[in-house]
Amino acid sequence: MDVSKLAGNVNPAAPVHSTRIRVGRSIDGFGLSPGITQEQRLKVESLFKSACKKFPGKLAGSYYPLLGMEESVRQQLVDDHFLFMSGDANLRISGMERDWPEGRGIFHNDDKTFLVWVNEEDQFRIISMEKGGDVKGVFTRLVEGIKAVGDSVKEESGKDFMLDEKYGYVHSCPSNLGTGMRASVHIDLPGWTSHGVDKLRARCEELALQPRGTRGESGGQTGCTYDISNKHRLGYSEVQLVQTMIDGVNKLYEEDLKLQKK
Repeated sequence: MDVSKLAGNVNPAAPVHSTRIRVGRSIDGFGLSPGITQEQRLKVESLFKSACKKFPGKLAGSYYPLLGMEESVRQQLVDDHFLFMSGDANLRISGMERDWPEGRGIFHNDDKTFLVWVNEEDQFRIISMEKGGDVKGVFTRLVEGIKAVGDSVKEESGKDFMLDEKYGYVHSCPSNLGTGMRASVHIDLPGWTSHGVDKLRARCEELALQPRGTRGESGGQTGCTYDISNKHRLGYSEVQLVQTMIDGVNKLYEEDLKLQKK
């Protein structure tokens, strides 16, 4: 993942509230969430607890296990919108919530811009995020974070991330095969909102983007703020997907300004 190959960034004038880029990763030799054993899940958590102590510089932070979590810590993670919960129907029916909350936890750096979810849907969800629209900066931190997690886990266990020559990085959900990357921004698009949400969806399809509400995949859309991300995971490089998101968001913003004048 060569960040220098990215061309440009999201227009700083665009009304972007925040940027978030995530990938999933699994350790070779351990079961995926639907079939992982209790022993393996605890081993993944144990490996990560040791590995995260070696994260360098601004990636350094603390790990918070869900099991036995103090209420004050839980509330802070809720307030920061970091905490993942049980109760998702798809995760439950597929067996991913077995032995909940044992073996699960959340890591974040001191700046709260780099996170790792441990044993949620995937063994690891590695996340870079911050306020504003500096997509290139967020992607740079993600690349550094993926390397830090991979190197530290390799040092602890001798194992690499699970990688298939044809299908890329292996995830619990087939929709994440390939890069497992979702690069998104929360952006105000009042012109497109007036023009019609269905038309925005059609335009995003043309730009290889996916629009969502700001409440997540199954949540609703609020006001004129949308979560805009890359549509594809498989068949493209991480740099290509981030570039697609940057170019598409800039185009939507440019068109939104014109629609506001109609």
